[in-house]
Amino acid sequence: MTIDEIFNRLHKLQDVLAEKIALEKKIQSIPKVLEDRESLLVRLKKTYIEQYQDYEDLRTQQAGCRNQLLEAESKREKAEKNMEATTTQREYEIIDKEIRDASEKEHQCRKELQHVERRLAEIDEKVKANKTLIDEQEGELAEQKRNIEAERVEEEKKIAALTADANKLSEGLDEELLFKFERIIRKKGSRGIVAVRGGVCESCHMILPVQFANNVRRKEKIVSCPYCSSFLFYEDVSDGETSFLDEEIGSLASLDDDEEQDEEELDEEDTVNIDDEE
Repeated sequence: MTIDEIFNRLHKLQDVLAEKIALEKKIQSIPKVLEDRESLLVRLKKTYIEQYQDYEDLRTQQAGCRNQLLEAESKREKAEKNMEATTTQREYEIIDKEIRDASEKEHQCRKELQHVERRLAEIDEKVKANKTLIDEQEGELAEQKRNIEAERVEEEKKIAALTADANKLSEGLDEELLFKFERIIRKKGSRGIVAVRGGVCESCHMILPVQFANNVRRKEKIVSCPYCSSFLFYEDVSDGETSFLDEEIGSLASLDDDEEQDEEELDEEDTVNIDDEE
């Protein structure tokens, strides 16, 4: 298999692997989505239990207030009846005090009962609202689980098909090369093989050493970028673009010309000096 054939395989393989890896990550993220939803539901249920306990405590307190109110009313009514049978001033004062004490107690109990009933109405509304929200969340969670499970089945079918395509494209390729190639794609997200254009890696945008870039251009073997590890293939620059390689080669050529010119000048000087001595 030629280098060009390997490059062609790798280009196709990276598209298949990128899609497969994206689907695998999507499936792996599903538990996190459900976990967040279930955590919310747990918090709602905890709040509901606490609110319902407060509601029950207020119900007990309400019953106590009503009993105390009935006792105060009963004492007042009994004292008012006894007032009719009083014959002395002393009896009148005693019964009058009983009536006033019972009336004050009755007023306090009624006031406390009203306060408890207001709080009871408020918390009852919260409990009902929270219960409705819990029911809605449970229904949505159940629906989401069904949809996710159906989606998971479809995604796993796609992954199986992509795996088959990847295996087919991998036939005849070196296992170590394939292992490195897939690892690069998993790390970078999509590209495992990139172009070298103008002496620059298209993945990390680092300028490559001239000799190294020339090795890529010769296509004698698969070469990895020394900076980002991506597999590299050479791509000519388009018209109007500057090639780092051309600039470097031009600089080296100029350097060679300068050295040759200096050597020629030295030769001429040596010739002149010899003639002068003669």
